[in-house]
Amino acid sequence: MSLLEVDELEAGYGDVAVLRGLTFAVEEGQVAAILGPNGAGKTTTLRALSGEVKPSGRVTFDGRSIGGLKPERIARLGIAHVPEGRGTFTALTVEENLRVGAFRRGDRAGVRADMERCFEYFPRLEERREQHAGDLSGGEQQMLAIARGLKLKPRLILLDEPSLGLAPVLTKELFRILQTIAREESTTVLLVEQNANLALKLADYAYVLEGGRVTLSGSADDMREEEAVRHAYLGA
Repeated sequence: MSLLEVDELEAGYGDVAVLRGLTFAVEEGQVAAILGPNGAGKTTTLRALSGEVKPSGRVTFDGRSIGGLKPERIARLGIAHVPEGRGTFTALTVEENLRVGAFRRGDRAGVRADMERCFEYFPRLEERREQHAGDLSGGEQQMLAIARGLKLKPRLILLDEPSLGLAPVLTKELFRILQTIAREESTTVLLVEQNANLALKLADYAYVLEGGRVTLSGSADDMREEEAVRHAYLGA
């Protein structure tokens, strides 16, 4: 049994269908990437999994059905969603944002230890721990959003376009940190990312979405050699 199993998932907005029978699975400890053109349903997939969009079909997390649950309930089960656009609390400081991320936890000692571990991963945030999130650069806000998601101690983290709007040097730094986190925390990651080169370097497995369905899947190594992927997403 996979940690996350999605079967015939359908979702959309009003009368507009976006996902049309989406089926895939993510193994525990795996980094899985979702690639695809704009409008393919990548962001909607993460929103459906996190409860922000009500889906139909079957979604199970660690053997438990989560389709239709509210976002806060899904978060408490161990799924953290870092949405596109970062979503930090701009009026709160860096440290306050991280404490909000640990809202469901009662282990104070563990929360303090994880705070320091987040600062080890993101030393820029430690330098700015008393600074308001709204005063951070775009890259720093993205780091804060990911660090806040980690404070939930999630078993699965959903990352939506973490490189969006970042300069290339910051993007490389961010993905280096994500690789370290995935390895050291053994956190399962489902990543939506337009930069297919970086996504496939980080991922173990990848899916290509087109028209709300999976049209191609395979190991990240195999996908880098797949002619259709190379032509459409890797500039080769």
